Amino acid sequence: KHKLAMGAGLVLIIMYTLAISAPFFAPHNPYQRSLNYKEAPPQKINFRDEKGDFSFSPFVYPLKSEVDMETFKDVYKEDKSKPTPIKLFVKGFEYKLFGILKTDIHLFGTGDEEVPLHIFGTDDLGRDLFARIIYGARVSLSIGLIGVAVSLFLGILIGGIGGYFGGKVDLFIQRMIELIRSLPQLPLWMGLSAALPPNWSAIQIYLAITIILSLMSWTGLARVVRGKFLSLREEEFVIAARLMGRGHLEIIFKHMLPSFLSHIIASLTLAIPGMILGETALSFLGIGLQSPVISWGVLLKKAQNLYTVANAPWMMLPGLFVIITVLAFNFLGDGIRDAADPYSK
Repeated sequence: KHKLAMGAGLVLIIMYTLAISAPFFAPHNPYQRSLNYKEAPPQKINFRDEKGDFSFSPFVYPLKSEVDMETFKDVYKEDKSKPTPIKLFVKGFEYKLFGILKTDIHLFGTGDEEVPLHIFGTDDLGRDLFARIIYGARVSLSIGLIGVAVSLFLGILIGGIGGYFGGKVDLFIQRMIELIRSLPQLPLWMGLSAALPPNWSAIQIYLAITIILSLMSWTGLARVVRGKFLSLREEEFVIAARLMGRGHLEIIFKHMLPSFLSHIIASLTLAIPGMILGETALSFLGIGLQSPVISWGVLLKKAQNLYTVANAPWMMLPGLFVIITVLAFNFLGDGIRDAADPYSK
């Protein structure tokens, strides 16, 4: 019934499909440089030619670089004498689809190396921005899922123990949660990220940042779990499980946790955007992931100066994908929360 949440779910499905099958959807290798197309603007997709005739097959005009004699900057103009159609299932760079199937087929492209297709433009090294954005989605979207999985485990375990046992155990856990929540998150993230060894590989840094984000975000879920457990531990089915000699962990995970699993799913859906924004912020500030790793935060780092904003505003497009993804997760979380709430209308 929540149409906005259904639409947001569809957007997220598209985003994760692009991320998982990035080589298939990318018309160019995200690491391939082209000196002839440095900071080239997005190409306009046309359906009408110079004569005004309509074509069902979209096409682009090649871009030619010229030097503006007043500013001495490269200016790109369309060469309208050579319209080049956009084709489906064209050959390009080789890759392994899902890491298994070796192929060189891509969803779309021009099929002409002399007329490359850059629908989102290129960066300062001539690399295709669309390809880099969907490759960056792999890191930025997966770090949210991995981080939330770690937060889920810590939140349920620590919050469940506090709510189940109560007393001094609960008091200690609550004071620990309050201490962690009182720490300013961004400076702490920056300090922990800066402490990472500079000789670590990209994968090690990726995992370390995921763990850092997770260690700061489990407290909210722990409090939700703790409150539910305080109300559930005196229920008849929990008392019956104790009398039958069930272990504490079995009661927590097998009997108590499933009774409010929908609320946990909703909380997790709302927590994923925080993970994505955390990675983006750290990488944007230069203390998170570093090039050659591709993430939305790393791509946005290129657009943190006025020169780029003024002369290549398309470099800020990764920020648009961050906004769309965060909003989609929030709308989906609202819908799941309303569906999980028996008193919602």
